[in-house]
Amino acid sequence: MKEKRDFRAEIKEMAKKAKASSHQLAHVSSDLKDKTLFEMAEELERSRDLLIEENQKDLGAGEKAHLSSAMMDRLRLTPSIIQAMAEGLREVARLPDPVGQVTKMWRRPNGLTVGRMRIPIGVIGIIYESRPNVTADAAGLCLKAGNSVILRGGSEAFHSNQAISRLLQRTMVKIGLPQEAVQTIPHTQREVIQEMLQLEEEIDLIIPRGGEELIRFVVNHSKIPVIKHYKGVCHIFLDESADLEMTIQICLNAKVQRPGVCNAMETLLVHERGAHRLLPKLAEVLQREGVELRGCPRTKEILPGIKEAKEKDWYEEYLDLILSIRVVKGIEEAMNHIATYGSLHTESIITSDYQNAQRFLREVNSSCVLVNASTRFNDGFELGLGAEIGISTSKIHSFGPMGLEELTTTKFIVLGEGQIRT
Repeated sequence: MKEKRDFRAEIKEMAKKAKASSHQLAHVSSDLKDKTLFEMAEELERSRDLLIEENQKDLGAGEKAHLSSAMMDRLRLTPSIIQAMAEGLREVARLPDPVGQVTKMWRRPNGLTVGRMRIPIGVIGIIYESRPNVTADAAGLCLKAGNSVILRGGSEAFHSNQAISRLLQRTMVKIGLPQEAVQTIPHTQREVIQEMLQLEEEIDLIIPRGGEELIRFVVNHSKIPVIKHYKGVCHIFLDESADLEMTIQICLNAKVQRPGVCNAMETLLVHERGAHRLLPKLAEVLQREGVELRGCPRTKEILPGIKEAKEKDWYEEYLDLILSIRVVKGIEEAMNHIATYGSLHTESIITSDYQNAQRFLREVNSSCVLVNASTRFNDGFELGLGAEIGISTSKIHSFGPMGLEELTTTKFIVLGEGQIRT
């Protein structure tokens, strides 16, 4: 019990310092925030060897713990990933600062001018697994949006996260910003998360990133509002008019490029009038890349050698080289399948039919809906938001990739000339 009480006091103190820092950070100029982000990027690049060395400690422990290939892929830092982290910070620095923006104004009959101005949320807690690049991404986005951040990474990335955090804090001290605006909790015990989730007076928002088990734990224990997505059961629908070559390229990218990420395709829906034309060649290409195919009875008639898809497969986020396939009567049945089994994450249609494309865009209510493009584009950087802090499948306060604007809220501003209410 003593250890838990120590956690409570330590996490509470970190949160108080973050709260105090958030008041200061909210009024820092855009130029100074951008300078800090550019300096952070350079610091990461200069310290590449150190980061890889610390990451090797985590990779070694991961191998001993028999982490899955998907987890190991998310955990690994390479020179290119470190470069991408640095470029992500620079990209955020180049984006317009949302803080202080007046989004709209209108005039009331009594002469009052009313508007809405973007302001920081305050203190954001990020709870995440594996990916150490989240440490830099989250810190950079929160800094630019004027928020303090408390980061709690998974035990599997402990050394990597601590090293990145120290480098970012070093830069903030050098620039003259409070280092408590970016803090990484130096403990891996589950009790730390529970203590963190009780601090509703100090922490304004919790964003969990990781597996469904982690996110449900956070939602069930938090007194603080949570932005979440439980899983990414992403679909591609091949319409009757889908081009074969386009289909192969998009599906190969969506399933094979990085199967262990939340925007990878997990289920393929195929119009019955295009199935015989599209599926044999597509299956050949996917199986050549090591993809295990599981199909409905109609799919197995066309691809008799594949496994049968069970009911649970339609709900499954495989995060692996496994794909479930279902032949449907048309766009109506495809959209009904997505509504029944989907997770509101990402869906794409491949079609040459303009009306069907527009209908898919209007009627499918996932956080990102695409036409003739890979599901892998549901990503903050790819959509032009800079590095993202996560993808929300909650429709309140944000829906989809969370960039800078999603890390702010708005307040009302009112300009008068002596008006009083009667």
